Amino acid sequence: MSPDQDIYQKQGFGNTLAPKAPFGLLIVDFVNGFADPLTFGGGNIDQAIECTRGLLAAARHRNWPVVHTRVVYQDDGTDATIMALKVPSLLTLREHAPESHIVPQLQPVGGELVLRKTNPSAFFGTSLAAWLSQRGVQTLLIAGCTTSGCVRASVVDAMCHGFRPLVVTDCVGDRSLQAHEANLFDMKQKYATLMPCDVALKATAAEEQGVSP
Repeated sequence: MSPDQDIYQKQGFGNTLAPKAPFGLLIVDFVNGFADPLTFGGGNIDQAIECTRGLLAAARHRNWPVVHTRVVYQDDGTDATIMALKVPSLLTLREHAPESHIVPQLQPVGGELVLRKTNPSAFFGTSLAAWLSQRGVQTLLIAGCTTSGCVRASVVDAMCHGFRPLVVTDCVGDRSLQAHEANLFDMKQKYATLMPCDVALKATAAEEQGVSP
């Protein structure tokens, strides 16, 4: 055990937060711009997108509510946020810009919510919490990018809204692997359950069937 893990454990962090049905899936910002290392991508984002294909297929098979998010600003930038002031290149993510469109591998289908946002969290200033609550979601599986940015912000807000966040570790990515690992560690200690995709699918299936995984 590392010194960091030791002090967190001694102080009571990192307790188990068991997945509880019903489940939903949130896919954060897997858009073309974040799949392109020359735009906003890099690191392990491509691998996370590929892994999310199986997660999304399973969610559809199980009839979970599914949400996709896009960062989208007005063409004239009138709705620029503090995040856009910090990273002005984000203002290129406009409604009809190819970079703001969801990657071909994860195209939404009918009945799935496509949520536009201008801040890191999928919950901030959006109808997401109400949409999930209306569908009875207790545990929200989360995929997307970046781990240290919009994924983390959405995880924290999911918890604050009373959902159990389950971060699917091989379905989230970041241009910085160091930031990716550090934020996974921190979210595990404070905010969320962390599982790789295969383990998450087995655990959620067991919960839905009312048996021990």
